[in-house]
Amino acid sequence: MKTAREIMTTEIITVKKETSIRELAELFTTHRIGSIPVVDDGGNLIGIVSESDLIEQDKNFHIPTVISLFDWIIYLESEKKFEKELKKMTAQTVGDIYTEDVATVNPDTPLSDIADIMSRNKIHSLPVVDGNRMVGIVSRIDLIRTFIK
Repeated sequence: MKTAREIMTTEIITVKKETSIRELAELFTTHRIGSIPVVDDGGNLIGIVSESDLIEQDKNFHIPTVISLFDWIIYLESEKKFEKELKKMTAQTVGDIYTEDVATVNPDTPLSDIADIMSRNKIHSLPVVDGNRMVGIVSRIDLIRTFIK
């Protein structure tokens, strides 16, 4: 059975938390990719940023519903969710919008497991890591190519 090692892309485009939103947008458009791994200075995976994360900057601003009772303000929706959305909408760097909790696979992960993870989590690419170090990335198109080889 084929594994991630056999189909992964090893020339990986990555960004750091300090990468500007403008640079990120340029990478998405230039390389025609939908997500980019976020790494630290040592090349260790710390998260992922997607086109969807970037698009959230342009969505309509939703002010949460509140009730004012005496001197208290009671949020009827999660205050943390509001803060997170506001942070994404005003983001200046990748560090403001990336997702830290990222699904990964190792080089020996079978393609069937990769397909299961992508399907279950509705994601289009999976970083391939050895420990925390990025060694490749597998996207849906990589899986589809296996049908024609």
